[in-house]
Amino acid sequence: MTDTNPASPSRRSLLGWGGAGLALGAAAAGGAVAMARDDDEAPAGAGAAVPFHGAHQAGIATPVQDRLHFAAFDVTTDDRAQFVQLLKDWTEAARRMTAGHPVGEGAYGGLPEAPPDDTGEALGLKPSRLTLTIGFGPALFERFDLADQRPEALVDLPKFAGDNLDGTRSGGDLCVQACADDPQVAVHAIRNLARIGMGTVVIRWSQLGFGKTSSTTPEAQTPRNLMGFKDGTRNIAGTETDRLRKFVWVDGKAGGPAWMTGGSYLVARRIRMHIEPWDRTSLQEQEDIFGRDKGEGAPVGKAKERDKPFLKAMKPDAHVRLAHPDSNQGATILRRGYSFTDGTDGLGRLDAGLFFLAYQRDVREGFIPIQRNLATDALNEYIQHVGSALFAIPPGVRDKDDWWGRTLFSGEA
Repeated sequence: MTDTNPASPSRRSLLGWGGAGLALGAAAAGGAVAMARDDDEAPAGAGAAVPFHGAHQAGIATPVQDRLHFAAFDVTTDDRAQFVQLLKDWTEAARRMTAGHPVGEGAYGGLPEAPPDDTGEALGLKPSRLTLTIGFGPALFERFDLADQRPEALVDLPKFAGDNLDGTRSGGDLCVQACADDPQVAVHAIRNLARIGMGTVVIRWSQLGFGKTSSTTPEAQTPRNLMGFKDGTRNIAGTETDRLRKFVWVDGKAGGPAWMTGGSYLVARRIRMHIEPWDRTSLQEQEDIFGRDKGEGAPVGKAKERDKPFLKAMKPDAHVRLAHPDSNQGATILRRGYSFTDGTDGLGRLDAGLFFLAYQRDVREGFIPIQRNLATDALNEYIQHVGSALFAIPPGVRDKDDWWGRTLFSGEA
């Protein structure tokens, strides 16, 4: 809370949000104090805001937004208390940003001699359905005496056929997924969290995404990937509580331990598409590879996109046939992928593709068997997995006194 005594500036004003700023001397004592802002309501006319509090983190079953900024971080401290304080500071910043507020005491109005608490590029913008979702990577459990709390489901992913992984785009001690309908709002969120984390964490790699390639709202039009095909036709919907319970949420019995109850597991894969050869492939071959027609999105031999596919009518190496639950002992995942384009590779080819995000209750029953079954996928000629990471997604922040990771770090599981 802001100190209202103009002769006694707040510690947050002096040090910057989360202690990242510069401590000033007596000359700053007479500086203006930042104006207090309401923590409980989004600014008038600010547009849609997704509730931050809940049993599960937002950004999983939430209706998929249009833009993504995903960042993986490495921890740079061995001080457990410092890291826990970061999680608390991040939670408070996320609570404010998802409601449409600036971080801390804002981007202006504070001590002119101190860096502002908020970077300011989202001033005047709507919340844009911003969601922030945090996850913990396997390597984090090698720190802070957490080895016995590492979930059995948080396995080291095996090497899959065709993988060509870049270590600089893989792994991470923790991640933050920022989704919003305005790209500047998503970038602003990651930028502020990185700033707050200075001295405790550092960004290992990040990815911008556009054009959602899956939907959690079945009544919405199914989006298309960069190959021009509809993607995620039978994705788990945010309203399908039974399927979410069965395939996405950890219940303390499967995919435990108990601190993960209400959480999930996220697989992030950067999949580069070989756009140029794909664009020279005949329409018939493209449809055979996917097992759907390109216009309507209907499965082979069917008329409508959502018609139940007859897998045996497809070629044995068709993507839909190999990825379908019926071909994987019922394995099902919730996808939230995005398209990306990151310039060219220096040889005149687009560096473009799919940033694949998949949530599930247990990767040993979800992503791993599905990906292994895709070893003979005809689509593999046109794609390559070049980045990979796995994270345990803790349960949601339940109220104003809760914080990201409390069930793991407080010993209250």
